Amino acid sequence: MVNMVFGLLLRRIFLTVVETSSRVSLGTRGQWCGFTTSTTRFSESSLPNPDSVVSYKQLKNMLSTHNVQLFDVRNQDEFMAGRIPDSVNIPLGQLEESLKLSPEHFQLQFEVNAPGKDDDNIVFHCQKGRRSAEALAIARQLGFNRARHYQGGYSEWAAHEGK
Repeated sequence: MVNMVFGLLLRRIFLTVVETSSRVSLGTRGQWCGFTTSTTRFSESSLPNPDSVVSYKQLKNMLSTHNVQLFDVRNQDEFMAGRIPDSVNIPLGQLEESLKLSPEHFQLQFEVNAPGKDDDNIVFHCQKGRRSAEALAIARQLGFNRARHYQGGYSEWAAHEGK
C-alpha cells in the first residue's frame, strides 16, 4: 500500500513539474528552478563572412598562379594521408603559437615565409571546414584580418580531384 501511495505521489509531482515547466517562460538568462541554460545561438554575426570563404574554384586559381599561403590545420597524420598541393601543415592546436613566431623562426620551423598581417592570400583549410573556421577566428584575433578559409576542406578538394 505504501509503495502504491508513494508511486502515485511521485507521478503527481512529475506531472505537476511537466505541466508547470511548459508554461514557465525562461527569463532573459534562461533561468528556471536555479538552473541556467545556455543562451548561445548561431546568428549571422557568428557565421563566417562570405568574403572570408574561398571556393574550390578560387583556391584552384590561387594555386595555379602561386598566389596563396595555404595552411592545413588538420593533424599531421591526416595531412600525411592526403593533402592539397603546396599546403603547409600547422595543426590547429599549434596555430596561435605558430602565428606569433618571429618571421625568422616561422621560416625555420615551416620552411616557408611567415604570413604578414596585411596579406590577402592567407587561406586555412581542414577536412570539412570546422577547424579552418576556428583557425580563421584565431588568425583574425591576432590581426590577420584579411585571412580566409576554404570551407569545403580536403574532402571537397579530393572529390573534385578524383582522389
